[in-house]
Amino acid sequence: MRADVQHYYGEVLQSSGDLKTSACCTDAAAPGYLTAVLKQLHDEVLSKYYGCGLVLPEALEGMRVLDLGCGAGRDCYVLSCLVGESGHVTGVDMTPEQLAVARKHQDFHAERFGYARSNVEFIEGDIERLEASGLESGSFDIIVSNCVINLVDDKQAVLDQAWRLLKPGGEFYFADVYVDRRVPEPLKQDPVLRGECLSGALYWNDFLYLARNSGFVAPHLVIDRPLSVDDPGIAERLGAIRSCSATVRLFKVDDLEPGHEDYGQTVKYLGTVPHHGEQLVFDKYHAFATGVPVAVSSNTFSILGASRLRRHFEFCDPGDSHRGQFASQPCAVAFDAGPKVSAGCGTAQDPDAAASGPGTMTGACC
Repeated sequence: MRADVQHYYGEVLQSSGDLKTSACCTDAAAPGYLTAVLKQLHDEVLSKYYGCGLVLPEALEGMRVLDLGCGAGRDCYVLSCLVGESGHVTGVDMTPEQLAVARKHQDFHAERFGYARSNVEFIEGDIERLEASGLESGSFDIIVSNCVINLVDDKQAVLDQAWRLLKPGGEFYFADVYVDRRVPEPLKQDPVLRGECLSGALYWNDFLYLARNSGFVAPHLVIDRPLSVDDPGIAERLGAIRSCSATVRLFKVDDLEPGHEDYGQTVKYLGTVPHHGEQLVFDKYHAFATGVPVAVSSNTFSILGASRLRRHFEFCDPGDSHRGQFASQPCAVAFDAGPKVSAGCGTAQDPDAAASGPGTMTGACC
């Protein structure tokens, strides 16, 4: 399948308009500050974008970031701008044709951003075998990935390597496609379904298991949206399988609890993250308004305290005894495709279709 994926992204797809479904398309509107950055990117880089989400977390200034499956480099160049000249971005991809486009425009983007030299490098490599790419353990503050993990066979290896490469308190922030049941083996071998990010997608509960097995105990769901397929041939092959695009944040923090527990802890956002002065939306269930104390689970308290976000919060730990399970929303993803119709990238999406509906899968998070 590795050769099939390389062929699909290196030769079959010439632009995002060649996609047959909405799976590898980002439908979320970028906030104003990101829109301004995107307008500075080279047209060729933009035309070869195949992501399914915005993998651009907050507080990036000066960070070292790794992009797994960087393709032609769109996300890398947005990150290049957001980390600043003192930060650094490394992109890894296995498709030479995509990397050739990314490398061709390094000087162009450095000049656009006013940098003396490019702060981006691109490595040809396999994200299932990152130990062979010469990347040092504990060398990255943040790892991102955009609709790529579904394309690889050994997803456990990718998560294991992400844990290894992150610094303590570091974050793996990524978007991918998930399914509401395990995909039958014959469909996994279909090169079109695989290339369209559908048949290699993980069953959501299997993802939660693999993440915890790598050390990422408390996944936080940021945003999700159901996907639909209007290509009759693809729809027939998929049958009853429903798909969802979801963005998740995982943190390298030890000694987290298996569930979300209540110890009376609160945090107060200081309003100091750039572009997030009034509130910081941490995930689907946590929006921290500036200056307002918010009760959080012990895991969220520990994650915020160990991560790069620490300096943007005040922490209150009363030292109380355990109060039981924290009253929190489940980590749910939406698989109800609803009325939304897609003809690939560029088709208008129904924003109401993103709400969780019948068939929603759940698992512990936060």
